[in-house]
Amino acid sequence: MKKQLIISIGREYGSRGHQIGEKLAAKLGIDLYDRNLLDEVAVQNGADAKELSKYDEKPRRFFSSRTVRGYSNSPAVNVAELQFALLKSKAADGDSFVVIGRCSDEIFKGIADCVSIFITADPMDKLARIMVHRQFNQKEAEKAIARHDKNRAAYHDYFCKKPWGKANTYDLCVNMSKMGVDGTVDFLFNYVNAIMNK
Repeated sequence: MKKQLIISIGREYGSRGHQIGEKLAAKLGIDLYDRNLLDEVAVQNGADAKELSKYDEKPRRFFSSRTVRGYSNSPAVNVAELQFALLKSKAADGDSFVVIGRCSDEIFKGIADCVSIFITADPMDKLARIMVHRQFNQKEAEKAIARHDKNRAAYHDYFCKKPWGKANTYDLCVNMSKMGVDGTVDFLFNYVNAIMNK
């Protein structure tokens, strides 16, 4: 790919946003960053990736954390900011990539070669996905979806000016239930190419 391209994907829990991002990155021939970003962060900072993963995309604990002179005592905030810095460094180097979550819609806002996408799905599709994937009953799946989406919103909204999951925050919002995973990937591939070739 000659031109730099950054694709930011926000997603609801159970919407298969990671799977869609993975397939889209493969189809475009560019890297995908999600939890694997923590491996690089760990190497750069002499940390344990497993330990860092405990705080990945987690909201800050309001009553037990504070910031003094620009430094936070919250592990969740520190892990997030290390990831943001690494993503910005990759963008500054001219790399092209797909990034799942990590406030990337805000980090790269205003960059001409960034496309921000939000993936949703019909409630029954999300329930079915979580029930099979996590081997949950319907009630457990409903609770998991509500908990994960609440945490994602809290994490996102702590760092970002615009709220998580709202249509006007993204370039494009897609309900994957309408086209399935592969159909959604094909649609996004064509959408991104149309933008890049305009």
